[in-house]
Amino acid sequence: MPPFTPCFGFSLPLLITCFLTCPWIELVTASAAPLYNHRSCEAAVQEWSNKEKLALNKELKLVQPGSRKILELLFFLHIPRTGGRTYHQCFLKNLYSPNDRCPRSYDKLRLDLRQPSCKLLSSHDDMSILSKIPSRASVVTNLRNPVNRVLSTYEFSVEVAARFLRLKSINSSRSPLPLAKSPSQLVSTLTIWPWKYLVPFMQHDIFTRRDARLEGKVNWPQSTNTTYDAPTITMPLTEFIHHPVAHELVHNGATFQVAGLTNNSCNEDAVMVRKCSSLYPKLGHQVLDVAKRRLDYMLFVGLTEKHQESATIFFSLVADQAQVQSKAMQEILGQNASVPGEGSTITSIRSV
Repeated sequence: MPPFTPCFGFSLPLLITCFLTCPWIELVTASAAPLYNHRSCEAAVQEWSNKEKLALNKELKLVQPGSRKILELLFFLHIPRTGGRTYHQCFLKNLYSPNDRCPRSYDKLRLDLRQPSCKLLSSHDDMSILSKIPSRASVVTNLRNPVNRVLSTYEFSVEVAARFLRLKSINSSRSPLPLAKSPSQLVSTLTIWPWKYLVPFMQHDIFTRRDARLEGKVNWPQSTNTTYDAPTITMPLTEFIHHPVAHELVHNGATFQVAGLTNNSCNEDAVMVRKCSSLYPKLGHQVLDVAKRRLDYMLFVGLTEKHQESATIFFSLVADQAQVQSKAMQEILGQNASVPGEGSTITSIRSV
């Protein structure tokens, strides 16, 4: 197998520089316009959609309730702000011994792709990462109410960016944070998608507002004294939601992650398909359709709003294949959980 090549993605310095120092410009310039006209985009998205659906039908079989089995690798697709860290730390990793857990891979893939010996991988990478892993993988993920996920994304971006206010200027905000206790813990929020884009963006905004406030150069509108509208301190929620950065990274982020089309994708078609679906929203229905088909092929899909119930149902499906390593987890889950039937959490998710 050829050596692993990095996934396709935008250059962080270039992306952030454009967002922070330049007026926002249209992604499609005059010279590039013919490439992204409606006919070209429709053909490109249709070709990608057909290829993805063919691959799903060819390589996988739709798993029916009662016959769900963990394959060689259990891949937890961690969609940001869905409670994935809690789900992984408190539940999934306790199904496996330490030797069976893959190295933490939130900043980059940390396993030998030619001979992966681990059985549990958790990552913010989108579904395209599976094309780089030779093991047959079963996929688990969590979904969350989209409005709550967007609010949580905004809150977390502001929270992490604000931690740097102790520094004198934005130029010093890249200084390293205190080192973790062991090499396996050396994962910084600033290296994880999508925070490696969102946090620097929000950092610049917070520093700009702080400096303007201290120098008395700008008369900011009065705050409504709500968490989401404090313009003298940080970008209000409404401004954030309509900003191109949020459109690129947050809007429909879960759909793009499940479809394998984030701006951190390993799929060479990702840039074209993302741009086309942005220019022509109706083409996005094909992206959504692929994402929904991927959910149907997953081993299990849980709900953030029903964490414990999701964990209990999932455990009941794979109890004969996984050994719970934590006694506390055994007590939480119990041994009486039954496999869900019609109208259960997992059935309702399939119909979304």
